[in-house]
Amino acid sequence: MIISFSLILSLATAAIAPGTFLQEEAAYVQTIMLQRRAKDEEFKQSAESPLLEKDRRAFQGLHYFPIAVNYRFTGAIVKNSKPETLELVTSNGRTKKAHRYGSFTFQMNGQTHRLQVYKLLDLPAPYQNYLFIPFTDAASGEESYGGGRYIDLIEQKSKEYVVDFNLAYNPSCAYGRNDFSCPLPPQENHLPVSIAAGEKKWKE
Repeated sequence: MIISFSLILSLATAAIAPGTFLQEEAAYVQTIMLQRRAKDEEFKQSAESPLLEKDRRAFQGLHYFPIAVNYRFTGAIVKNSKPETLELVTSNGRTKKAHRYGSFTFQMNGQTHRLQVYKLLDLPAPYQNYLFIPFTDAASGEESYGGGRYIDLIEQKSKEYVVDFNLAYNPSCAYGRNDFSCPLPPQENHLPVSIAAGEKKWKE
């Protein structure tokens, strides 16, 4: 499942104004909590839930790291002048074609990290302006899902984007069903640090 509930927040959570930091931070946390509750309800009630039926009946909610504003980064996506087409390998051995759209660079703990941003091809018309950041990190396979996590963005005219790891979510393949084909994050999008934000692994 490439389309995520995180897009509810993609335009709503703009840069936090310094003079109203605490107030804005509280509103930001509340917005994410509401989004997570809505996602839990969808997973519990929807016939299209990625959960196995036995898990859906007993479902009490997904697991998340604590919300932390220091995992939210504002910066430019440097677009590639001639986007390269590549094939992303998926969980069931198939491939999905994508453009290597550009890259996003951010600073964390005094180190510079870079993530490649992709644009999946052959998406339905309403979603053709979506950008896709699949990644793994040092927590993958431990606290978070071993197959990596995703962040979605909406393409815009401005180069400035918010990449918020609090919105990182698991692919549909993380929940036990075998009828999904989920892109695996390429090695170039492995972060050597632990990203303790966003969705944790579903269960052991």
